[in-house]
Parts: sequence; C-alpha cells; structure tokens
Amino acid sequence: MNRLYKVFLVEDEIVTRQGIRNSIDWASEGFEFCGEAPDGEMALPMILACKPDLLITDIKMPFMDGLQLCRIVRDHLPEIKIIILSGHDEFNYAQEAIRLRVTEYLLKPISAMDVVAVLRKVAKKIECENQVLEDIEGLKTQVEDHQEVLKEHFLLKLILGSIPANEIIDKSQQFKLDIIARAYQVMVIKPELSSGGRQNDEGLKQVDINITRLIKERTDVILCRKGLEEIIFILKGDSTAQVEQYSYFLARLLKNEVENKIECLLTIGIGLPKERLGDIAQSYREAVENSCHDLGQIGASHSTVSIDPAELQKLNSAAFEQYLKTGVMAELGTFYDQTIAPLEHTLLASQMLLHYYFLDLLITASRFVDKLGGNPPDVLPQLRRPEVLISRITSPEQIKEQTCRVLLDALRFRDKHAGQQYDAMLEQAKAYIGMHFMDSDISLNAVASHVNLSVSHFSVLFGRETGETFVEYLTRVRIEKAKELLRTTNLNANEISYEVGYNNPRYFYSVFKKVSGCSPSEFRLKAQTAILP
Repeated sequence: MNRLYKVFLVEDEIVTRQGIRNSIDWASEGFEFCGEAPDGEMALPMILACKPDLLITDIKMPFMDGLQLCRIVRDHLPEIKIIILSGHDEFNYAQEAIRLRVTEYLLKPISAMDVVAVLRKVAKKIECENQVLEDIEGLKTQVEDHQEVLKEHFLLKLILGSIPANEIIDKSQQFKLDIIARAYQVMVIKPELSSGGRQNDEGLKQVDINITRLIKERTDVILCRKGLEEIIFILKGDSTAQVEQYSYFLARLLKNEVENKIECLLTIGIGLPKERLGDIAQSYREAVENSCHDLGQIGASHSTVSIDPAELQKLNSAAFEQYLKTGVMAELGTFYDQTIAPLEHTLLASQMLLHYYFLDLLITASRFVDKLGGNPPDVLPQLRRPEVLISRITSPEQIKEQTCRVLLDALRFRDKHAGQQYDAMLEQAKAYIGMHFMDSDISLNAVASHVNLSVSHFSVLFGRETGETFVEYLTRVRIEKAKELLRTTNLNANEISYEVGYNNPRYFYSVFKKVSGCSPSEFRLKAQTAILP
C-alpha cells in the first residue's frame, strides 16, 4: 500500500472497542486508527470530519444503531468501505446491510486477527479500485492526447491546402473547432533566441508558453504549430477589414509582450485576409513569404489600406506612458485636449492610422498594467476584441470616449494597486512602532528605513493616510499603553514613564496631562473609583 488507510471504529461495548484499538499494530499493517465512538450519534460528526477510508461499526447500539449510521455515512461519503460487526442473532439485519453496500460482515466474537484479515482484504479491494480508476484516467489522457495530435494534423492540412474544402467543416466539428467566420487571415510567427544565437528547446518552449498565454482566451484565434520554431495563427473576423486590423494589433502585441519578457526576436509574417475557408492555405503561403524578409520584424502582404508614414510620427505612445505614471484622473480632460484632440480629424481620415493609434494606446496601457502585477485583459476588457472597438469609431467624440475609458481603467488599477501598497506599508510601520514604542530612541528615520522609504516620502504618506503626524501617532500609542499600565499594575508614574519610552518623567507627566486632560495619578484614581461598588 502506498499510503495508510484511515480506519474509524464504532462499538458500544468498551471492552471490544479497546481490544480492537489496542491489539492491532495499525501502522505496520498499513492503516491509521483515526478515531472511535460508542454509538452512531457521537460517531457521525467525527466521521464526517476525518473522512476515513474504512468504517468498522457494530449494528446494535444505543441512540443511533449501526444501520442508521451506515445510511447517513453512505449518503455523505459514498466511497467509504464499511465493515459490520454482528452477533449470531442479528442475521435479519444482513439483507439491509447488503442493500447499503456493506463491504464485509464479521460475526462476534471476533479476534484481532479476524479484524486484521478483513482489513487487509478490504484494503486490497481499495487498491484494485484505485488501479482501475488510474487505468481509466490514463486511457482518457491517451485518447485526449491522440485527439490533439489528430487536430494538429487537420490544421496543418488546412493551412497547407491538402484537405478538400467540403471536408473542412465536418472535420472542424469533429475536433470541436469553431472555424466558421466571414473572414480569415493567417499569421506565421518564427521565434529566434537572442542568447548566443543558439536555438534550444527549453528557450523555445518559454516563448511558446508566453505566446499561448496571450491568446488562450481569444476565441477568434486558432493556434497551430509546425514544431517549436514556427507557430501559426488562423485569425477569424466579421470582415476582411476587421481581421486585418486585428492581425496588426496581435502582431504588435506579441512583439511587445514576448520580446520584453524573453531574450528573443519574433519574425512575424501576415498573409492577406480571405473570405473563404479554402483560401486559408493561400493566406498561409503569403504569410510565410513575408516572414522571411527581415529578422525580428513584422512583414505583411500588400495591405488593403495605406498609411502616410509622416502621420505615424505624430502618434507618440510615450505621452500615454508618462500620463499613466504621473497623471491623475481629474486632469484626463486636459491631457486629452492638449495631446490627442489635435489629431482627431487625421485619425478619422485613415482607418489604418486610427488602428495604429488605438493599438499603441492599448499596448502601452497593457504593459503598464502588467508591470504593476495585473492581468491586462481583466483590467482592460478592450484588449479582448480591439478590432470591434475600432470599427465602431466614426466621430471625434467616440475617439475621446474610448481613449478616456482605456486610460481611466488603467489609472483606477494603478491607484488601487498603489493604495494596497500604502496599506501594507502603513501596517508594517504601525507594527514596528507597536514593537518599539518603549525605546526612547525610536525615530521617524528608523521607521522610514524599516519600510524602505525616504524620510520625507514616508512622513508625507504617513500623515496623509493616518491623519496624524508620526510624533502624534507615537505619542498616542505611548499614552494608551501608559493608561493600560496605570489600570492594571502597581507601577508608579515614574516607572511607567520609562516603560513607555520616556526617559524624563516630568516630560511624561506633561504629555500625559495634555493628551488625557489629567495627571497620571488622577487618571489612576478615577479608574479605581469607577470600579468600586
């Protein structure tokens, strides 16, 4: 046995119960004695808590007999194995025991050897059942793995054009692939590791993991692989224009995210968008041709829309990045009017320029959120279907609305993240003060150093978040402790002053009276008077 099977015993006869418990070397036999009870009513909560593998129970017991206990346990723990203990005159219970799927039936009187023999027999049954379950799970895994291999073969045939168009839909349904769309476009990604110029499987696997992570929740991307050195996306959309915009967005997102996390270069080739399933192979060939142009670049077939390179220079993602780092929500309107508003008409004049604008905005916001430890798609839902967002923008007002929405989502996350950091810092600082307030040399510098902040920064944050200066907070902590000692000990005021961090008792008296409105002795007298009958 690979593990100890837990056994619970229910028996109202104390001699029998102790005899079974004490006469068996449980661990050496492969079992753990996890509990006992004199009747079913007391046993039930204990059994549900410890969840034993085997239950040994007498039938006739006060309060709740063994069969009642078995019915309830069977409902809550259907896999438990039950061994019934019965006297010779209780065979009329056997039929009910069989109905409850009792595993074994022992007749009293019984010896420790009888119990051990039955336990071994039941343990063997458990092991056989577990092995069957493992075999079934193994077969399921093999079938699933085989299905994945077949699906990969189907997708490779699809992009290579070696499967008839009339079979594509039937095969995709067989592999549960939602492949029907109005437009398709193929993207080919070829990673090359930067370290030493050598390719290695481990490095390429890391690239693959990061690429897969970025598209795992995207229902409009079908992933296919030709080994680790060529990853293929079949992109789907509602129109050729939409899928083309999406392909450029995804290519830029991949390069920004993956190349910033791993020392590698992604060469990405993009084919032309197509309207028919049978033309996916042609889009793949175009993507392969373009991926061979420049190492680490994005190559594309002649786009259906053109863009003036001079206009691209006006789009500066650094402005977004700086605003996300230092800007506040109240200044968003001013930021937009000064930075983006002058470009509105230029953006509306070119769908591709508009696409590049929102692409830079979303990628900048995504990287910003990621650096703060957030999951960009959760913080920025626009990342899930950026092409839909862009396709619906037809006016300056909509550009402003969507731009501000992205920036506000990122700013809210930033401020919440910063707030959590400040909360943790303050709790750390308060805990430090709570442990060291009795040290006369505790200082603002010491606490700031403990939380790894400059003195000036910590002083400002502490005051803003607590509403008190450091000295005011420390004084309050010390005086509250002094009050506690005055109430609960016989220490005099001089002694208490040293206990709470004041080396000068007179100064302590002065501070105490200022904070409490009375002297230490007056406070103690009031406290004593208050508890008199």
